[in-house]
Amino acid sequence: MSDTLYERLGGEDGIKAVVDEFYDRVVADERVAYYFEDMDMQEQRAHQAQFISSVAGGPIEYTGDDMKTAHEGLGITLSEFKVIATHLEDALIEYDVDEADRQAVLEAVASYQDDIVATAEAAD
Repeated sequence: MSDTLYERLGGEDGIKAVVDEFYDRVVADERVAYYFEDMDMQEQRAHQAQFISSVAGGPIEYTGDDMKTAHEGLGITLSEFKVIATHLEDALIEYDVDEADRQAVLEAVASYQDDIVATAEAAD
């Protein structure tokens, strides 16, 4: 298989569609929606599409803040990170992205977990 992950995701248009589905799910989820209340969602969607395109081997280079800087001070917990990752996986499923490619995207995002998550919750 010579196609890149970027191409298998449908290129720019496919990734934008997944990102739109992803953010529709995120902003509808009261567990995490508050992070996006005062955010320019058009800009946020564009940054996310650029980020996924970049980590998927596309020709688009991510030009936003590094992940640590972009998420600094937000206090994102591990469970919130997992909720958001689940929404990303569900958006990928919605667009019929096969399991291996879904896992590749999720692994790429998970590699930034330490930069995004501020704190893990204490065990119950």
